Amino acid sequence: MATINKNLSDYDATSLPSMTGKQVAIVVSEWNDEITNGLLNGALEVLREAKMEDRNILIKHVPGTYELPLAAALCLDYAHVDGVIAIGSVIRGETAHFDFVCQAAAQGIKDVGLKFQKPVIFCVLTDDNIEQSRARSGGALGNKGTEAAVACLKMIGLQKELSGSWGTGFKA
Repeated sequence: MATINKNLSDYDATSLPSMTGKQVAIVVSEWNDEITNGLLNGALEVLREAKMEDRNILIKHVPGTYELPLAAALCLDYAHVDGVIAIGSVIRGETAHFDFVCQAAAQGIKDVGLKFQKPVIFCVLTDDNIEQSRARSGGALGNKGTEAAVACLKMIGLQKELSGSWGTGFKA
């Protein structure tokens, strides 16, 4: 995600829908945990600011980014959460492994959201080096975990609005 002129880390908390009574899962890769823990902290700060209670935030750790889609699906299937934030970090190395993991994670996370018709937010940093990852996980370029949580809340709000559970719904 390009950060120039589009930094959702600077958001207006009053524009977020209230998450009272809602449940969100966060699935977090243990690989590159310095980075993923920073992203997790950014996401948690937003969820708590939206009045979400800690007991309604399910955090599950998985070995790596490749495992995020299955973990998101399991949370939706068994925990019946309203949305999932999938947090990972893949840093380019010397082999094609980077490309395979990034592609599988992006495709898988998208597929889970479409299958379950619930927000499943892609919060996977795909950087060339650790400095870029640090800058995007609470450093100079903000926190993509913060941005992912904002996106998750807005998508949960959109789903509720369109389903009519937060109003009258759309009438043609």
